[in-house]
Amino acid sequence: MSRTARLLDLLQLLRNRSIPVSGTDLAAELGISIRTLYRDIATLQAQGADVVGEPGLGYVLRPGFTLPPLMFSADEIEAIVLGSRWVAAKADDARLSQSAQQALSKITAVLPAALRDRVEATNLLVARGVTAPSSVDASQIRLAIRNETKLLITYRGPDGSQTQRTIWPFLIGFFDEARVVAAWCEMRQDVRHFRIDRITALSPRAERYPQRRAVMLKQWRARNNVAPPS
Repeated sequence: MSRTARLLDLLQLLRNRSIPVSGTDLAAELGISIRTLYRDIATLQAQGADVVGEPGLGYVLRPGFTLPPLMFSADEIEAIVLGSRWVAAKADDARLSQSAQQALSKITAVLPAALRDRVEATNLLVARGVTAPSSVDASQIRLAIRNETKLLITYRGPDGSQTQRTIWPFLIGFFDEARVVAAWCEMRQDVRHFRIDRITALSPRAERYPQRRAVMLKQWRARNNVAPPS
């Protein structure tokens, strides 16, 4: 392995951890000596990576430092292409679909020619399929989740009856047959799952809901035995 490749692998290991990791563990994962690791850490710091720590205490990469897209591997490029194409084809959210296409275009624009050709020639395609159309702007739900604000929705139940509810949305699930928002429902005083295609109207509220989104998501995962994404 070249030193450049090793430095990039070290950065990736640090990016994958949110708490300090010991130099011994990093050296073992990279298959290098602890002295070599210390030199590599010093090199990264000299080149602008905000690596915090010292021998004996562990190291952590502060948020904000990103790897340049041209350093993606072929497999990583194919994963990005497939994911972006899936969102563009199946998100049922015009703004999110457009953003996926724009993100892929930005990444492609800065790739070396060989990797750019791989993006254009990849044989990983996503069939559009058929999902139930929604009558509301799903980007408003995503914005409410991002800002931790309430939504007033009109919801059509399976029997056709409609109710108005104030909800605290914290998660959108994308399934082949439907898009579902998980939220605390003030009317039911419990977490409920609402199919977005059954929301016939929604009105954003400026009022923030009283519980943090991250806390609600953690409780929902525990309650439904859903592991966090790796």
